[in-house]
Amino acid sequence: MHRSDKAFYKITPHAAKEHLQYIIDRTEDNETARTREHKPMFAKAFRKAGEFATATANAIARRNLVSSGGGVSTETADVVVIGAGVVGLAVAREFALKGRDVLVVEAASTFGTGTSSRNSEVIHAGIYYPPQSLKAVLCVRGRELLYKYCSDRGIPHKQLGKLIVATRVSEISKLEQILKRGIENGVEDLRMAEGSLAMEMEPELHCVKALLSPSSGIVDSHAFMLSLVGEAENFGTTISYNTIVIGGQVEDNSLHLQVSESKDLENHAGESTTQPQLVIIPKIVINSAGLSALHLAKRFQGLNHRFIPASYFARGCYFTLANTKSPFSRLIYPIPEDGGLGVHVTLDLNGQVKFGPDVEWIDDVDDISSFLNRLDYSVNSDRSSRFYPEIRKYFPNLRDGSLEPGYSGIRPKLSGRGQLASDFVIQIYSIDYIRYIIMWSSATLILLVPFATLLNDELW
Repeated sequence: MHRSDKAFYKITPHAAKEHLQYIIDRTEDNETARTREHKPMFAKAFRKAGEFATATANAIARRNLVSSGGGVSTETADVVVIGAGVVGLAVAREFALKGRDVLVVEAASTFGTGTSSRNSEVIHAGIYYPPQSLKAVLCVRGRELLYKYCSDRGIPHKQLGKLIVATRVSEISKLEQILKRGIENGVEDLRMAEGSLAMEMEPELHCVKALLSPSSGIVDSHAFMLSLVGEAENFGTTISYNTIVIGGQVEDNSLHLQVSESKDLENHAGESTTQPQLVIIPKIVINSAGLSALHLAKRFQGLNHRFIPASYFARGCYFTLANTKSPFSRLIYPIPEDGGLGVHVTLDLNGQVKFGPDVEWIDDVDDISSFLNRLDYSVNSDRSSRFYPEIRKYFPNLRDGSLEPGYSGIRPKLSGRGQLASDFVIQIYSIDYIRYIIMWSSATLILLVPFATLLNDELW
């Protein structure tokens, strides 16, 4: 489909659905071939952190550089992916599999150090999202693809099932709405259970009614990302760690990315501007910078900033259960709350239970802090006082003093306190045939396989 010069458009849920059947057919036809071609590359990807530390000049040295005025080197590139979180890695892998020359630029010393490694590691079924939304369309198919991807490659995961519980009679109507939405989204295995049956399934549970989602599960997010890294590198992707995109500008109908080593930005963190050490001129740019994606987008001069939505950040803390065997064998979720899914029960693959996350809105996140991920991830033990009453609504036998601080994560969001949850926004800015792509709002792990394929098809 032809797009006019300097056009700005979004991938809509309708467009996503048009692509999905093609994605499904192509995935089923090609997955066996891809697996057969794949060589074990995990050893290559799994290096010590120090070996990951590739300075910009060293990472780019294998490519042809030309000198520009002012002493700053300039390089042309095919596809540049900003950010080596799970979104960036999935997209890089997909482009590499299609034969594109991909460069991933990551500010940290290794992959997946931000939101991608600070989450519940849950494989969602696609229940909560508004029908026909991008989240619903991609989540339902993504769950199937992720289970298959993990099974084919031996990535640790488990289909535990999930109970969404109403602990009061007044919550039953909300539970029925969730069931209706899940069915509309194409989640076919949902069933409502009386409280007595749910408590028979989970003896430590208290509820008056529950919605069972058998297809929900958990995954080892690090092993998943490690697999994406291995496959992307195996098909020629270069990943430059400790490398940061600090801005850019539209010039001569191209987007010029301004790149520096992360340590250079750290050394000049108090300054309003930092001079780049390298300029990269790519054909396609994917801004998957996670927490810093919005801040970075506003630093690209020549793109229309009025399309950039407002950003919000929500920190969520997790607490673990001290020296106690998990009281549950399934994921347990309360009725969703403002800004999140409520303080729920998740299990890791070792059987350890964790409760969370809560929602704490964060204000005034500045550019440099988001670029370098200099954010507060500490978990104050005093926050447990808010967890106990929430958890005891469905786990009344929780003992005093049994919660210990676990970890926290920060979610980039498009909707703030008291606002309706926003769908994904995938924006594509076209300059001649140069494509600049931004994905707004945090993504769950299950969306990445179909999202990466959808995005690749849209741009191919």
